This record gives sequence, C-alpha cells and structure tokens, in this order.
Amino acid sequence: MTNPDIVIIGSGIGGATIASGLAGSGASILMLERGEPLPATPHTRDTRAIFVDGHYRPKEMWLEAGGAPFNPGNYYYVGGNSKFYGAVLIRYRRQDFSEMEHYGGISPAWPFSYEEFEPWYSRAEQLFRVRGALGEDPTEPFHSMPYPFGPVPDEPPIARARAELRSLGLHPASLPLGVDIEAWLKDGSTPWDAFPNTGAGKVDAQTGPLAAALADQNIKLETGALVEHLEASPDARTIAAVHYRQDGTLKKVAPKLVILSAGAVNSAAILLRSPSANGKGLANRSDQVGRNFMNHNSSAMLAIDPRRRNKSVYQKTLMLNDYYLSDGKGGKPLGNVQLLGKIDGNILKANVRRAPKFALDFMAGHAVDWYLMCEDLPDPESRIMVDGKDIVMQWRRSNMQSLDGLTKVMRENFRACGYPIVLSRPFDKRTPSHQCGTVKMGNDPATSPLDPFCRSFDHSNLFVVDAGFLPNSAAVNPALSIAAQALRVADHIRKTELAT
Repeated sequence: MTNPDIVIIGSGIGGATIASGLAGSGASILMLERGEPLPATPHTRDTRAIFVDGHYRPKEMWLEAGGAPFNPGNYYYVGGNSKFYGAVLIRYRRQDFSEMEHYGGISPAWPFSYEEFEPWYSRAEQLFRVRGALGEDPTEPFHSMPYPFGPVPDEPPIARARAELRSLGLHPASLPLGVDIEAWLKDGSTPWDAFPNTGAGKVDAQTGPLAAALADQNIKLETGALVEHLEASPDARTIAAVHYRQDGTLKKVAPKLVILSAGAVNSAAILLRSPSANGKGLANRSDQVGRNFMNHNSSAMLAIDPRRRNKSVYQKTLMLNDYYLSDGKGGKPLGNVQLLGKIDGNILKANVRRAPKFALDFMAGHAVDWYLMCEDLPDPESRIMVDGKDIVMQWRRSNMQSLDGLTKVMRENFRACGYPIVLSRPFDKRTPSHQCGTVKMGNDPATSPLDPFCRSFDHSNLFVVDAGFLPNSAAVNPALSIAAQALRVADHIRKTELAT
C-alpha cells in the first residue's frame, strides 16, 4: 500500500485490537510490525532456553539515566509482548477510575468513569475468549455480560491452596484468563506464563484480534518494518508521513490517519525522535511525552512446604484481591496477589545462579509460586528519554510501602496456611512487561498529550493506542484495559473519520 487510509504501528494488544475494531470499515489499513512471526522450535517449551539462556530476549540494550546499559525484557514478534504474557485479562476495579490515595501519594483519575468504559471491557472479553467466574471476588466491578467461558480449572495442589486461603476468611478467586488449556497442554505439559505462544493455546494479540483483522482483505501486515520517526505536515497540525526501515531500505508512507501502538516505551521513543520545531518531538506541546513512566512494583513469593510436593503443571488460576482497596485494617490499598506459572529449577537458576541445581529443583517442587503486584504512581521525572537511537529509562519507583505491606501480610497468611518457608524477591527493570503511562490521555492539552479517545491534541490525525495512554497503573495486569480502549477508539474513528 503506497498511501493507505490508516497506518497502524505495532501488532501488540493495542495495534492488533484496534485493527480488529476497524475491520469491515472499508478503510485500507497497513500494519507495520518491526518483528517477524514467532517460529515454532523446540525452544518454545524449554525452560533452560527461555529463562537461563535468554533465547528470546531482544538483541538490544537500553540505558539507565546514568548511562549503564541493560537488556530489557521487551519482545519483538508479531503479537508483541503478548506472545509471552501470562494471559491474565482482568478489569481495572471501578475505584481505579477515580482518584485514590495510596501510601506513596495520589493515583489520578481517568477522564471518564468505569460505567462509561464497561461495555468495551465486555467486548474485549468476548474478543479474547476470556475464561473466568463472577461472584468470587468482592472487588469485581459490574459486568454487563458474563465471561464467554468458565474458568480454567485448578489443579489439585491449587484447589488445596484455594481452600487454605478461604479458611483464613480470605476470598481467593479464579483468574480471568485468555487460555484454552486443552489446546495449550496438547503442545506440551508446561505453564504458559512467560512462555512463547506458537500455537492456539493462548489468546494473544496475534491469535485473537490480529487473526480477526487480517480476515479483512483491506488490512495488510508488513513485518520487519522498524518505524524510525514520524514526519509532521508543514503547519505541524497533522502527521504527513511515517518513515520506516525494512530489509535495510528506508521507506515512507503517507496515510490519512496514523495509529501508534508500539508499546509505552517505544511509542514515546518514536515521538521523541521525530523532528519538531521545538526540538521536543511530536505530540509534545505538554512536554509530557515519555514522562509518567510506570511499571508495577512487584515481587515473586514462594510458599514452600518441604513435606508436600506441588505437582501442578500450569498452576496460574488464582488471584486474591482482599488487600486491593485497603490493607485489611482500614489503611490504604496494597495490591493484587495472583499465582505465577509453575516454576522449576531452571527458572530459579536464572535468578539464583550460584545455588546448586538439585536444591533449586527441590525448592521448586515443593513451592506454590505467587506474584505480588502493587501500583506504581505517575511521576513526571520517571521517564523514557532518547539519546540518538538509544532508549534511556529513568524509572523512579514510588509507593514501595504498599509492596512492603503486601509482602508482610501475605507472608503471614501463607505461614498460617501451613507453609513454614516463605521467600520473596522483587522484580527489577529488566522486566518492563507492564510498562505504561508515557503518553497519557486526559482532558487538558497542557498536561496530557492525548484526549480521552487517544487522539493527539497536537496532531488531529494521530492516535496513540497502547499502554502509554494509561493515566494510572492500578495494580492489575493492563492487557484487557488496553484492548477495551482500542475497541472504544476504533468505534470513535469509524464514527468520526470513516463515516463519510
């Protein structure tokens, strides 16, 4: 396509879902994806290859603000980071759409309410074929539609853990998941969390919305297409062209609309690298592009009972939100607790390299593995910057008191459930899997680059639809919220841009 109606940059949750929402509109749409399809090889179910050898980690380095390089856990394949995600498709709680006070400060409100957004959550759950159950979690907000499918079943050790937590007066609930467990296990008896999806077991951006979008002959996908920058029109009111490199050749395309969905870090970097009159990049009159970077404060927690084996294969079916809206004692919110995919000795070895493998195998075989997630609050000085072609991450963590509190209370709970050994370890910046907030939406162009429909205040034909638009990080996985907003924005584009 030389001059399509729309160019979508990126095929992750945002880009693929908005493409599916625009399918059938009659618009010619070109999707540009820097990666290639994820190949099916023996590495896809090999924990040593994935976690110890880093077979799938990107061949790039980002920089800390002080200049130290690090290798980020950012994946570049058709389907983006969702090819490796835990397939947790959970709604923000209703309270997350309003201003909320945390130990570390104020979490800002969205520019619209949960009630206005709710229908799009329901549509996204249908699109991603979510497995879940209503009525188990007291923080679950109103649903206008039930989940499309019942929950992925607990394995026996997890059913026991559910009963143990319930015996403490807590409310363990089934995780809403985009997983066809029978299809997943048919390709190998492993967890899916952080494993690459090369079949149909996980409903990710590629197997869900992208597959639906590409059924429309007007939507084309080009891979190996690395977008370098956007070009503004002479009056700077629109985006005139997208410049990208493919097979070593620089290419240019001039669409009517540009939808930037490269991920919160890379979308900000593309805008910051793009030439502008003020030298601050495009869509950046507010000077907020790249700022307010958030990435959940999180820890892995292993509840270990040396007397009992955990023979679970996939494990990841439970969550606990009893401490989501308060600390359980009338204090401020702590966060979400959910199971990790079942770990093994190789996965532990990737993080504790000096320990003997036999000890790690024993520990993994007797542990129930949990993920503690707390809200990171927006801070203008927590930001993504660029230095030439380099991405610079200056992540200033906030609200760590919530993670400390959640760690303490869950350690007490697991010991009360009969696990004498409880170990925890925070995740670091090498895992920016919940990156968000860098091109936030809002009502005021002085403080937000995007309006509530993710349109740039500065350029009328530019939309940014990925986790960058999120005004807060909440304390749950962001995938479903990104997908729901992508469907909402697609509907808006159809009504305002494609109706004539």
